[in-house]
Amino acid sequence: MDVHVLTAEQVEVGDALPELSIDVEPVDIVLGAMAARDWRPQHHDYKFATERNGVQDIFMNTPNLAAWFERYVTDWTGPFGRMGWIRFRMKDSVFPGETMVFTGEVKATDSDDQGCAWAEVELTLTSGGRITTVCTARVAIPASEGDNPWKRAGDDWKPRAAA
Repeated sequence: MDVHVLTAEQVEVGDALPELSIDVEPVDIVLGAMAARDWRPQHHDYKFATERNGVQDIFMNTPNLAAWFERYVTDWTGPFGRMGWIRFRMKDSVFPGETMVFTGEVKATDSDDQGCAWAEVELTLTSGGRITTVCTARVAIPASEGDNPWKRAGDDWKPRAAA
């Protein structure tokens, strides 16, 4: 089985990441909250969410959104992409029945002193036609064919701090 491996030579500032669309079902929200051990009722109890929180339905929690962003980035990088850090700002909620659409663009590329290649990407999540979350992430990618950021450890693995 051939697996696409993105390398630093293939990434340039301004490159667009392929769009990812996901139809959101209630089970996606509930299971995401359960996986994060987030038992707050607004993530699984429709009546609580609508009557106590005043929103239209249950809504996706923060760790679930983080996981979706990581999946989006590593779908683009392939199996050797390794998240250095991720920072995002939630502007609105993601509800069942909506379609999440992830888009992104490469904003910077560089290499550290250990030869690890990095891409910084700016990402946008729209859901139900609204921008719900904006995100910046730094991801290690193979510098060239045969490199694997997952094999870096200790002093060879130092993601630069988020700005």
